[in-house]
Amino acid sequence: MGADKAFLPFAGIPLVEHVLRPLKQLFREIIVVTNSPERYAAYGVAVVRDAFNKRGPLTGIYSGLMRSKDEYNFVVGCDMPFLNARLISYMTALAEGYDAVVPTIGEFMEPLHAVYCKGILPVIEERIRQNDQRIRNMLATLRIRYVLKEEIDRFDPERKSFKNLNTRQEYEEASSVDWEYRS
Repeated sequence: MGADKAFLPFAGIPLVEHVLRPLKQLFREIIVVTNSPERYAAYGVAVVRDAFNKRGPLTGIYSGLMRSKDEYNFVVGCDMPFLNARLISYMTALAEGYDAVVPTIGEFMEPLHAVYCKGILPVIEERIRQNDQRIRNMLATLRIRYVLKEEIDRFDPERKSFKNLNTRQEYEEASSVDWEYRS
């Protein structure tokens, strides 16, 4: 994108605020994993740096889980502005007894809109030490509660929750749509 995605303006406010808004409704503590902690000082969230000097999604998940006091944690990317609080709440309620709760529609999985158990920290650490940051590889070794299409559609039939803005084109397309916050 050429800039820190979290702070790109989206519907009049930084993208990260769209992510934080539903999370603040649901969770007593929000942890942001970033190597620019000063940028998040005004948001009233806990901020941690990567626990390893290896960039990748598993390093971020590991770092957040390490800091968390909770057994189960919802993990999401900073570039997903259409989160649905009811879907997140539903997923969190399913977590007991599983290592992760992951939405899946056919072959599509969304591991950066998922609930993870803190007990998987050793598994993640081993993957990082093996230089394998692929979440899908890690998930293959865990007890997963998949949230299926029919369950997702009860809360988010358009599946906007999983829309992430990775490219300038995706950002511009999402910015041009009438947007309203949904809980």
